[in-house]
Amino acid sequence: MNSWSDLEVELIIGSYFQMLSNELLGKGYSKASFRKSLLSLLNNRSEGSIEFKHQNISAVLINLGQPYIKGYLPRFNYQKILEEKVIDYLIQNKAIENQFKFFADKEILNPITNYEFEKLTVEAPSVKSLAESTPNYERSPIKINYLEREQKNIKLGFLGEKLALEYEKWNLIQIGKEKLAEEVKWVSQEEGDGIGFDILSKQKNGKDKYIEVKTTKMGKETTFFFTRNELLFSNNHSENYHLFRLFNFESNARLFIKNGGLDTICKSIPITFKGYF
Repeated sequence: MNSWSDLEVELIIGSYFQMLSNELLGKGYSKASFRKSLLSLLNNRSEGSIEFKHQNISAVLINLGQPYIKGYLPRFNYQKILEEKVIDYLIQNKAIENQFKFFADKEILNPITNYEFEKLTVEAPSVKSLAESTPNYERSPIKINYLEREQKNIKLGFLGEKLALEYEKWNLIQIGKEKLAEEVKWVSQEEGDGIGFDILSKQKNGKDKYIEVKTTKMGKETTFFFTRNELLFSNNHSENYHLFRLFNFESNARLFIKNGGLDTICKSIPITFKGYF
């Protein structure tokens, strides 16, 4: 198959952003209809190749710190021209940032309360699938990382921690540790959000269990952010440290759990530095 032309790349990016706009604003749309419309404009591309390119665009947006279409799981092995064309689109369509801001800041007005805990957890992604290429931040017209901004959404974080707390108590009860369930503490609410973890629980052998909760309305592979304090605490207590990653929170929340120091359970890059004299 021939390489994608500049025009083809621009066409599929435009189609992707139309779908993304609908998704961010809560409007219904049909991926199949958009894909069908694209087929007649592209150079004899298969539906599979279109799907793959959509996933590449998701990866570019994640690398740029921006929301993406949840149904197109990111594939990070994309060509540089795709990133350049996505950045060009953002430069030419600056109004899209208002939709990114709406996504990051909007409040969840009617959170689901009757979760089926036995269906909540899923398999964690592998470290390999989280590998990223180096994004071209220098040209990006959007300087705010809206994925990080969403994670700092106070109401979203509160609701995510609340769900994690309820799940942890439920899980201890399920394994016959009712007394340990009574000892679970929401330390980020009781003692403040600077300890290095959010929930103090117990393992079935009675040892302390430190839970850090990270919540997003985006999908499973979405980048998450942590502080130096959280990193150091996780490494110093790696055996008893657990990351609870809640995703798809607004519509169909799911949870995966990883045990260990943050520098071993995921790949990470430093994004801020401290200067002093």
